[in-house]
Amino acid sequence: MAFANLKSSVKPFEKKLWLSSPTMHGEELEYIREAFVTNWMSTVGENINEAERLACEFIGCGYAVALSSGTAALHLAVKLAGIKPGDKVFCSDLTFDATVNPIVYEGGVPVLIDSERDTWNMDPEALKRAFSIYPEVRAVMVANLYGTPAKLDEIREICDRYGAVLIEDAAESMGAFYQGKQTGRFGTTANVISFNGNKMITGSSGGMLLTDSREAAEKARKWSTQSRENAPWYQHEELGYNYRMSNVIAGVVRGQFPYIQEHIRQKKAIYMRYKERLKDLPVSMNPYIEGVMEPNFWLSCILVDRDAMCRQVRSEKEALYVREAGKSCPTEILEALAQHNAEGRPIWKPMHMQPIYRNNPFITAKGNGRAGSNAYRENEGQMNVAEDIFERGLCLPSDNKMTAGQQERVIEIIKACFA
Repeated sequence: MAFANLKSSVKPFEKKLWLSSPTMHGEELEYIREAFVTNWMSTVGENINEAERLACEFIGCGYAVALSSGTAALHLAVKLAGIKPGDKVFCSDLTFDATVNPIVYEGGVPVLIDSERDTWNMDPEALKRAFSIYPEVRAVMVANLYGTPAKLDEIREICDRYGAVLIEDAAESMGAFYQGKQTGRFGTTANVISFNGNKMITGSSGGMLLTDSREAAEKARKWSTQSRENAPWYQHEELGYNYRMSNVIAGVVRGQFPYIQEHIRQKKAIYMRYKERLKDLPVSMNPYIEGVMEPNFWLSCILVDRDAMCRQVRSEKEALYVREAGKSCPTEILEALAQHNAEGRPIWKPMHMQPIYRNNPFITAKGNGRAGSNAYRENEGQMNVAEDIFERGLCLPSDNKMTAGQQERVIEIIKACFA
């Protein structure tokens, strides 16, 4: 809610301009029809086999297990890591809660690790400090935020030093590269990608567990089919899950794979256009380290400069701001976009600020962080990095079907907020 309505000469979009919606090409229908005509509508079929093969070929891993969601894949990755009730697991703090929840499914305790400025991802220095506090930890879950890889070599080296398993949540970063290597290949045993409706390619839902271990792939496949044993009847000797991808969903995924590079090029063009056209405003784009990583540019985000922030207050579910000349804030910009029928989104609210995980340990590079009126403040009154990004950042319309003209109108809306 604002104290003043935005005045803008830009007309609202007649048709909703989405943050990131599915982009379909037609081939998907042929594979769906093939599943229908051949009556392979369940969780086996040629579409599943081919989607798994294409994932292995594209990413460069040995095995892919097609599952009902990226979250299901993360859950099985946690099981493969051997997490037991009470085990602590280091996890990215600035992420969607689907990264963290699977740890709890197995009774684990997420220990949340703050972000760094270069990529907004897990801070290797905070991770080192976490191991100094909890040397018994044997698993780390790292997410690649908004399609930008974390400092994966550094994080993997730290994990190896402490004998910890690394799980890479590449749900948002399919097609991104770190040091010339595709994301989805940096985990010790298992990595995860997602085909949710707004991802780089989609199945409407679905995900995959990626691994170079045949044994791990076979375990995950078995667990995902209710842990059926190789017997002439339904024999079950351990807990299983109904996590397999359907042959229909796999048909959509199969039809999307040839277009992933096209989608990435379109997303990158959107990011670069925002970067160029917003360079005169007191904002910066979601960062990455050039020459080290190549994001997939899934979502274009901005961070408002601290001294250009108007007054903004957020409760658990609402936000208020006060209009100030020459200044703005995420709440104002998001409301302005919504008034013009365009979808933006706040940055992921850090896990240490979420009611469900507010009492979990939270580690920063310089000290323990805590959500609250004073406790999360660190040296010299500075916020932890994740909370600062959440306060000042937002995701802009990044749909790869958005035209340059439509994007220019979005840019004018943003500029009007700082008038």
